Amino acid sequence: MTQLEAAKKGQITESMYQVARQEGVPPEAIREKVAFGTAVIPKNSNRHFESRGIGAGLKTKVNANIGTSPSHHDVTEELAKLNAAVKAGADAVMDLSTGGDLDQILDTILRQAPVMVGTVPIYKVISKLMAQQKAPVEMAADDLFSEIEYQGRAGVDFITVHCGITRRNLAVLKDCDRIMGMVSRGGSFMAEWISAHGVENPLYSRFDDLLEICRQHDVALSLGDGLRPGAIHDAEDRAQIAELVTLGELARKARRAGVQVMIEGPGHVPLNRIADDVRQQKRLCDNAPYYVLGPLPTDIAPGYDHLVGAIGGAVAAAAGVDFLCYVTPAEHLHLPGIQDVHDGVIASRIAAHIGDLEKNLPQAGDWDAAMSRARRCFDWETMYNLAIDPPLARQRRGQSEDHSRDVCTMCGDLCAVKTFERVAL
Repeated sequence: MTQLEAAKKGQITESMYQVARQEGVPPEAIREKVAFGTAVIPKNSNRHFESRGIGAGLKTKVNANIGTSPSHHDVTEELAKLNAAVKAGADAVMDLSTGGDLDQILDTILRQAPVMVGTVPIYKVISKLMAQQKAPVEMAADDLFSEIEYQGRAGVDFITVHCGITRRNLAVLKDCDRIMGMVSRGGSFMAEWISAHGVENPLYSRFDDLLEICRQHDVALSLGDGLRPGAIHDAEDRAQIAELVTLGELARKARRAGVQVMIEGPGHVPLNRIADDVRQQKRLCDNAPYYVLGPLPTDIAPGYDHLVGAIGGAVAAAAGVDFLCYVTPAEHLHLPGIQDVHDGVIASRIAAHIGDLEKNLPQAGDWDAAMSRARRCFDWETMYNLAIDPPLARQRRGQSEDHSRDVCTMCGDLCAVKTFERVAL
């Protein structure tokens, strides 16, 4: 039985109890959210770890993408990235590996990860074909479904599938004035396959088969936005909206089948349109959890895109986004390293927390208030412990010429807090 099926029957699962404890809400509230599809608990029935919830009224969660490339594949390094992501506070990781022994890499990550693990199954199928010197269009539909079945048995908790890349939606894209065209790897593979074979996307035409696999292993669907904009100029065009309508229809079908589902959102969106994008997704997809990359409100900051993503992510989270996919300083440039993973997670966690403050989640406000009280008292140890990156805060303070004093070296004896203590009010 899936989490959704149990919730609809009025049953509170152990995973729901775990999420309730983390969120500080009654277990029945979690059950209701899962039953209505406004929250999901991605946890494969074949894996064991502390469950986390994603959705309305819950803390905004953060995902870290890790994985190899054809030119650089070292499973030891990927485990180091996994550990860096978890240590920095990621709630989930996605293995997006495309090079090396892909089965071994995924199985190793699944064994080691203490958090949710997601994948994009088509990456693995296409990567194996290309390693055999075959073209992506040589993929058989059954190859893709077999891989999804394999990953379900292996323990993958959620999968990104590009079911909205349909012949109809590609026809809409053809008439759009885009600069970047398609920037989704999985979506572009699917589009090429459809074009070459002249038939419908099997993930769409055989959606019932996909649902049965996911229901069997309680794999949550993350309906991928293959037509997401990859440039500010391309945001919210007809193709993006057409795909979103399709994803909303498929999400309703998934819920009826007892399969948990969330919707993926765009990468590049102007800042003043992010909130409208979130509201539109919630309306068209019946308030399904929204999972966004970034978003990125400008295109001109390679090397600093983790900061751009944090700016967009904070606005998105405040508007109701439930799950942020991190962006690292390596975005658009190269495969992220271990430090990139850490920096990306921290940036997205800051964005998520700002969003939670705007959502008026009690735990978020308590955290800030505790930090403020510690600052007022010059309680450095408490400040370090409350910092979103404690080692960095401690290191920075330790670099001061005289870090033993109860002031920082920015103001010293000119400290406003110290001055205010002498003010008679």
